[in-house]
Amino acid sequence: MDERGHCCSTHLIDGDGTFNVAGIGNFMKEVKLAECGLSYAVVAIMGPQSSGKSTLLNYLFGTNFREMDAFKGRSQTTKGIWIAHCAGIEPTTIVMDLEGTDGRERGEDDTAFEKQSALFALAVSDIVLINMWCHDIGREQAANKPLLKTVFQVMMRLFSPRKTTLMFVIRDKTRTPLENLEPVLREDIQKIWDSVPKPQAHKETPLSEFFNVEVVALSSYEEKEEQFKEQVASLRQRFFHSIAPGGLAGDRRGVVPASGFSFSAQQIWKVIKENKDLDLPAHKVMVATVRCEEIANEKFSSFIANEEWRQLEETVQSQPVPGFGKKLSSILDVCLSEYDAEATYFDDGVRSSKRKQLEEKLLQLVQPAYQFMLGHIRSGTFNRFKEAFDSALNEGKGFAAAARDCTQYFMSQFNEASADADIDQANWDSSKVRDKLRRDIDAHVAAVRAAKLSELTTMYETKLHEALSGPVEALLDGASDDTWPAIRKLLSRETETAVGWFSSALSGFEMDEVTKDKMLAKLEDHARGVVETKAREEAGRVLIRMKDRFSTLFSHDSDSMPRVWTGKEDIRAITKTARSASLKLLSVMAAVRLDDTADSIENTLSLALVDPKSGTAANRSITGDPLASSSWDEIPSSKTLLTPVQCKSLWRQFKSETEYTVSQAIAAQEASRRNNNWLPPPWAIVALVVLGFNEFMTLLRNPLWLGVIFVGYLLIKALWVQLDISGEFRNGALPGILSLSTKFLPTVMNLLRKLAEEGQGQANAEPQRNPPVPAKTLRSGTNDYSDLSSTASSELTNSENGTEYSSPSARPKTQ
Repeated sequence: MDERGHCCSTHLIDGDGTFNVAGIGNFMKEVKLAECGLSYAVVAIMGPQSSGKSTLLNYLFGTNFREMDAFKGRSQTTKGIWIAHCAGIEPTTIVMDLEGTDGRERGEDDTAFEKQSALFALAVSDIVLINMWCHDIGREQAANKPLLKTVFQVMMRLFSPRKTTLMFVIRDKTRTPLENLEPVLREDIQKIWDSVPKPQAHKETPLSEFFNVEVVALSSYEEKEEQFKEQVASLRQRFFHSIAPGGLAGDRRGVVPASGFSFSAQQIWKVIKENKDLDLPAHKVMVATVRCEEIANEKFSSFIANEEWRQLEETVQSQPVPGFGKKLSSILDVCLSEYDAEATYFDDGVRSSKRKQLEEKLLQLVQPAYQFMLGHIRSGTFNRFKEAFDSALNEGKGFAAAARDCTQYFMSQFNEASADADIDQANWDSSKVRDKLRRDIDAHVAAVRAAKLSELTTMYETKLHEALSGPVEALLDGASDDTWPAIRKLLSRETETAVGWFSSALSGFEMDEVTKDKMLAKLEDHARGVVETKAREEAGRVLIRMKDRFSTLFSHDSDSMPRVWTGKEDIRAITKTARSASLKLLSVMAAVRLDDTADSIENTLSLALVDPKSGTAANRSITGDPLASSSWDEIPSSKTLLTPVQCKSLWRQFKSETEYTVSQAIAAQEASRRNNNWLPPPWAIVALVVLGFNEFMTLLRNPLWLGVIFVGYLLIKALWVQLDISGEFRNGALPGILSLSTKFLPTVMNLLRKLAEEGQGQANAEPQRNPPVPAKTLRSGTNDYSDLSSTASSELTNSENGTEYSSPSARPKTQ
């Protein structure tokens, strides 16, 4: 890597176990470790000699550790412990390269340094990489099992718990899937942990409190170099931000600040060096362990390669296999028998232990297939149950009976099928799968039951809504004293009908009475809710309803005919009647009265709004305004639609918006009276008779005065019409007088001119004795005469009928 030039390394502990104090000091200065605080991580690697540890570190972290020269033979490359700074990784990461274990240079007996260095790595590091070859998995020495066991034991005794990440790096990965290798490693490490003697304070402490176990696999560096580099590059990404929560070094409890790293590491190594009670298993046991492990691995590999097993495994992943249990039991029995034959002369304890481990590995390998088989049985049984259950319901069978019978039958079918899939070598319990099937069946039954009940409830709620919504709206629109009794009767009738049918429909579910009563009560509450909701909707439109009712009663008579204001109607009484009817609507809308209880809302509103001068309202100075409240005395707030204050505000708005209609009626009535009242008052008539007796007798003695009076009447009537006196005085007396003063003289002159023209026309009535007159002049005279005659006739007729006349500008013009 091009980053290797940017890292620095030093020999931390030499092969004799001497700690390089000066070297670590210079190292910390060079990488400025003291400035990092807690933002740093330490990574160590351990594993067999010549297993490629240094090569892995160089490619993984960009370090420059010396690697083994493969052309010179396999020999010890790293002696002691080397430390280096990782290039290009944040946060600052320090890596330690440990001397390989099981090396020929130190010999079989000199393994103390291996244990000490491994223990040092676990104590100092946040992350420990355990480098191991894929074909060594399951072995005792190569997999570092005795070493890890000793390390756990000594670490438990010497150091306080610190959660370290153990990352097993499987090198030269074979065709064996990582999913099959990882459980073996985890099981081995757990067994080691369980077997380690622990202090009383940590008797029950799980391995997860001290270690996070990770497993990764890498391809062969020599045979698949490009693939190896790609996998290492992917693994390198996991070390970025490793100290973040959830990272590889995320547990920062008890982390030594970077400035104290040198002293801390020196003291830890000192404690480890003074410990003398580390030892290895006996040679005999070790040989037995290694050989039995090899035999077990060979049998395990042969089992994996067994064509019958591979075909069985491949088939069961996609579909159930008939006779699965018998077939797999036979394959397992052959494999274990072969192991017993080859390992029979080794130590009994080791042989039995390794056989048990082999059997556990084999069972662990085949267990997914067994689970696949149980899954197929479960899913097939469940699908058949759903089909049978739906068919039973469609045939009209009761819900509870159909669910009970189908469940019992298909659970027995599952028990028979799961027994056929059992393996002789394993005592696996299928109860979890059976329980899951039962939960799935129960969940499906519950879902169908809930859907059916919801469908029934929705259906009857919809019917109730349709049966109540429209009639309630109509009853509230025609508000009267019988409105709420009629609504209560309607509600009771429709609810009783719906509850009866709903109760019959629920009988097939065989539910307990308490649940059934709750559902019926919920339906009844829904019916009341429909009424209350509709009442609240109508209460929101009460002002419009009040104005419509007032307009209907005020503008129409008892026969529903439009009212004509002739001057004889009692507008005050009509207004009071219409407003009282509107007040009735307001009182009906003020509260929900589904309970047959009396209230005084209408009386309170009537006394406070329509009849404020009554005796009760007159005492408001003592008792206060009865509508100055936010609640009614007899009505709870939940049943209140319009509060007293809202009613008062609505009534004020209603009156202001209907005042114009009343004023228009009064104006129309006054206008009608003025148009029809052409006779003088009775007292004036009596006065005329008394005071005009002499004049009346004079007219009788001299009838010519009647002609004079008649001519004067016609002239006065003509002036009345031409001047439009009644129209001029509509806007007041003073404007009328001023207008008439300007129009009087021109109007008189116009009448005299017309009379003169009429007289001149009669003087020229003989056309044969005079020169010819143009046709236009004759037609003009004729038209004028005709117009004057028709005008006089019309004036007489209209005068008798008491009809108003148009202004002079509307009359025909003469030429």
